[in-house]
Amino acid sequence: GLSQYSSDPRTEWDLSAHSTREQLLEAVRNLRYKGGNTFTGLALTHVLEQNLKPDAGARLEAEKLVILLTDGKSQDDANLAAQTLKNLGIEIFAIGVKNADEAELRQVASEPLELTVYNVLDFPLLSSLVGKLTRVLCTRIKERSHKETTGSAVKDTPVNTGPQLSPTDLKISAVTSKSMHLAWSPPLRPPKKYRVVYYPSKGGTPKEVVLEGAVSSLQLSNLTSHTEYLVSVIPVYDSAAGDGLRGVTSTLPLSSPRSLRVSELSHNSLRLSWEAAQGATHYLVLCSAAPDGAED
Repeated sequence: GLSQYSSDPRTEWDLSAHSTREQLLEAVRNLRYKGGNTFTGLALTHVLEQNLKPDAGARLEAEKLVILLTDGKSQDDANLAAQTLKNLGIEIFAIGVKNADEAELRQVASEPLELTVYNVLDFPLLSSLVGKLTRVLCTRIKERSHKETTGSAVKDTPVNTGPQLSPTDLKISAVTSKSMHLAWSPPLRPPKKYRVVYYPSKGGTPKEVVLEGAVSSLQLSNLTSHTEYLVSVIPVYDSAAGDGLRGVTSTLPLSSPRSLRVSELSHNSLRLSWEAAQGATHYLVLCSAAPDGAED
């Protein structure tokens, strides 16, 4: 599977989209570069919520690997999102090109870093990594699969979805210019934690709140007014994440002053008055001469 990102991640194809090597290589040849910002944290959250799900082709029994390829420093908190994936047993390999931040790559990647972090000076040099990276990936998959089939510990939570592990009925209410209230119905099996991720739909730093599994509501505050927000509620179990609930809503605009009146005109002054705007602490008054022919 492949997702490409800037300020808004985009799934190019799911894990189940191509069944042969030829189809996959053709898809790579037809890939169009997506320019823009570098919101790596948002991209990793997108991969967890959209790409590593059974309906996107993720197989329950397969090892979950994410290879991050970036040529810049993240403009949001990549480490927080990466830690969430790693806590769920998803292994991250980080590959930097040109202006990538090596310290950030080392934060994001899984241990051992000598096998999971790579950095090259320019894109053509990526070809020099292919052989080693292929061997490392295949070896890691075999090691992890062997550990799980021979280990004495048995996972008590299957990685699956449905009402058993997934909350339902997300309700967004009490929306103001700065806040909103979220509530949902918990799954049949209460999760260990909930991750609530929210961010402006037109790009912005994603924020995350982690709640105990017994809680099923949250008040979001300090939001930006007159802004559409995307909200995800993701249940997290010891070794699985259930399907997330998603919602979208817009905060209200800030209230405006009304009934502007002009009085006490003279050759070099005038008086303005208006009805107060609720919650305003200051007013900025701008004044300029009207162009010729325009209304004064």
